[in-house]
Amino acid sequence: MSPFTNEIEQTNPPRRFTMPYFTPYKEEEDQDRHLKQYRSTMILYRSNDALMCKIFATTLQGEVQDWFHTLPLQSIRSFNELSFVFTKEYSSNRSIKMTSNHLFNIKKNPWETIRDYVKRFKAEKAKIVGCNEGIATAAFRNGFPIEHLLFGKLIMGE
Repeated sequence: MSPFTNEIEQTNPPRRFTMPYFTPYKEEEDQDRHLKQYRSTMILYRSNDALMCKIFATTLQGEVQDWFHTLPLQSIRSFNELSFVFTKEYSSNRSIKMTSNHLFNIKKNPWETIRDYVKRFKAEKAKIVGCNEGIATAAFRNGFPIEHLLFGKLIMGE
């Protein structure tokens, strides 16, 4: 028994259809990223709603596959509907896009070397798309104990 309608279940893949490779989706991953990758890979078949549904189900793994099989019988009528219930179920896994202000959360630990602090700070800064340099500099200084501020200016290249 399936959560797909009979119409979806009875639809066969097109002739010469070759199953593309998909990275299986696991519960802790970003569902938006998985859907984007899936849609990109299946772009030639996006008009075949039944195929989009059936193949998507094969990309789910582990507990997510178990979740899929708990959906009510014949409750999924389209890929948009399947995408919606999938996104709703796993929305807590969505990647949070950080802003430059995130850098104010980074503080130099008392036991941490300055080199390690700079390395950790730069690694976090690299994760921020379009990071504002002024905010980054202020956050870097803010994370230092007061006695290290002068030395911090030298490291950041000011």
